[in-house]
Amino acid sequence: MSKHEDVVKYITSLDVGTKISVRSMANILKISEGTVYKAIKHCDELGIVSTIPRIGTIRIEKLEKKKKEVVTFAEIVNIVDGNIVAGKAGIYKTLNKLVIGAMTPEAIEEYIEPGGLLIVGNREEVQKLALLNECGIIITGGFKCSDHIKRLANLRQVPVICSLYDSFTVATMINKIISETLVKKDILLVEDIMNSEYPYLTTKDTVAKWKALIQSTSEVKFPVINDERKVVGILTLKEMTSSVKDDDIIEKVMKKTFRVLEPKVTVAYASHIMDSLGIQFCPVIHNKKFIGGIKRKDIVRALQYAGMQPKAGENLESIVLKRLKYQEEGEKLHFYGRIAPEMLDPIGTASWSSLNMLMSTMAITYLKKKNSISVFIDNVSTYFMKPVQIDTDIDAYVEIIDRGRTFCKVMGRSYYKLEISMYNDKKDLVARSIISARVIRK
Repeated sequence: MSKHEDVVKYITSLDVGTKISVRSMANILKISEGTVYKAIKHCDELGIVSTIPRIGTIRIEKLEKKKKEVVTFAEIVNIVDGNIVAGKAGIYKTLNKLVIGAMTPEAIEEYIEPGGLLIVGNREEVQKLALLNECGIIITGGFKCSDHIKRLANLRQVPVICSLYDSFTVATMINKIISETLVKKDILLVEDIMNSEYPYLTTKDTVAKWKALIQSTSEVKFPVINDERKVVGILTLKEMTSSVKDDDIIEKVMKKTFRVLEPKVTVAYASHIMDSLGIQFCPVIHNKKFIGGIKRKDIVRALQYAGMQPKAGENLESIVLKRLKYQEEGEKLHFYGRIAPEMLDPIGTASWSSLNMLMSTMAITYLKKKNSISVFIDNVSTYFMKPVQIDTDIDAYVEIIDRGRTFCKVMGRSYYKLEISMYNDKKDLVARSIISARVIRK
């Protein structure tokens, strides 16, 4: 066993919550600090240790891939610019409920539950009640934590965090992060839908093995990897010509130009890339090594599923549209309402950039009503005629002026050109925009 593996094995044997020191570990294992440091970085990639500001490197439970984003107590420490004073072993427990302790102990008891976080001042009785129910606490206002509470937190492995901010400020900061997290959990990444066991070939394999793999897997596209698991080529049925013999080496017949994707890329971006290149399959790599594959049909299925899910929180589209309503008028979609305050510039008129975003969002909304599951804006050309004053009611009309499939390489993808005309409450033309877009249809 190598020295690197010795360090990883030693770290794995440590209890969750143990603080890790490079120097002390090097002394215990009688190896160099450089070797220990590299092994700790490897363990961080494996998800069994994590470095937390103002705390250090901690042994944690392995963080398995989650289907949704979560907030941990470790993140809360940084959000509220606080210090964890006890219960460090529970720093990577996840937060699922936020409670402000502004009521009597009897009344608050029904709101406290395991995995929650109680925001409280110097009320030791309430702090104790929270810890007994495995609910973490933030002590606000710069108040200190008593030794009794520290001992109880360490025993229960429940974090206690101290912050200089008041309770309202702390609650506002945490609520903002939770809201952003709810939005993030709806975003599909390539790693969520890729096939981590996708079949592959090596450069030393023969064409005979390639043909056998087609028969056994029913796949027709395969990545080719070398001894270091790096993707060096790709094979499709186009490469299987009559001149190819069964004993030919794969490296001689494979296609050496290909596109790869990273696991953290969004599915929508992956769809855009595969659409633009007209390809049906992409290898997925991490640290330049092959970890799986993703097919075009997997992306379409994922986008269809995402389109049917309820959305949590607000994004830019919902904010700019929140004061507008719309209705169909023949082939047009009529938007009407008042400009949102978020769109105003410092002098009280709607900024040109926000109006551009608003009209783009109107076009996307129109196309999605036409049973499109994903929309990609190619080009926006906007002409502004008049400024839009504060508290101005506007009317905007969206219509398709051209459509086609002539340049499309992938089935289910269409091209649209739309015109958006915006008027103020005096019926004066404010702006007109021509938008080109590509869509994936259900």
